[in-house]
Amino acid sequence: MGTAITVIVLLLIVVAGAAYLVRSQAQAKRRQLEDAKADARRWVERLGGQVLNLTGTDTASQQALADASERYNAAGSEMERAETVEQARLAKETALEGLYYVRAARTAMGLDPGPALPDDPERERAGKVTEHRSVDVEGQHYEASPEPTANTPHYYPGGRVAGRPVPQGWYSEPWWKPALVAGAWGFGSMMLFSAMFSGMAGIPSAAAWEAGYDAGQEDALEGGDAGDGGDAGGGEDIGGGDDFGGDFGGDFGDFGDFGF
Repeated sequence: MGTAITVIVLLLIVVAGAAYLVRSQAQAKRRQLEDAKADARRWVERLGGQVLNLTGTDTASQQALADASERYNAAGSEMERAETVEQARLAKETALEGLYYVRAARTAMGLDPGPALPDDPERERAGKVTEHRSVDVEGQHYEASPEPTANTPHYYPGGRVAGRPVPQGWYSEPWWKPALVAGAWGFGSMMLFSAMFSGMAGIPSAAAWEAGYDAGQEDALEGGDAGDGGDAGGGEDIGGGDDFGGDFGGDFGDFGDFGF
């Protein structure tokens, strides 16, 4: 009888201990989620304050603010749906991206860009446009510039899109958006990347870029053969290449329909 009572007591202790452990873990997860949501909310509110109080004065700043507003709406929706720490962090990242667009808009308007934002390794690894480039690829004209111009009103803060780096800079067309939407790059994107960035310091060669983000980054960090992107040279005659003409026209020709 005494043995049975002892076993029952031990079982009750084990059950109580397990229940306490489960409850403690659940409370810890709730605290982590609330902390993550509070952190994300702070950045979303900061973005909202900028978006609601700034008005672009030229095409570049207006476009950058439109992109910032889009991120603000997306971050707000992500916050409403956030039920995990990772989802809350996603909302924070979206808000931070929007703030990069705000900084770009303020710079384009000649204003102080405001407080620095947290470092982002992905953006740092993607590199930056350091010189003006003007190329024609399959009958479509593209430009890239380190500064906003009348011909390059589309800003991108830099980072990974569908597994490959897109450098920070101002562009004539948001050429990365099809991959951002579809989650994959078309075949012809390598030719555009080669024409646009061949030989530019800190940016991977087209071959390394095509192999994937990590390979491209390794190539860039080593100062690799950025000129290895084929015979892109200045990029002016890419469209005539016999090896890529047919496939490129099919997979990338739709870039003429940006409408963003």
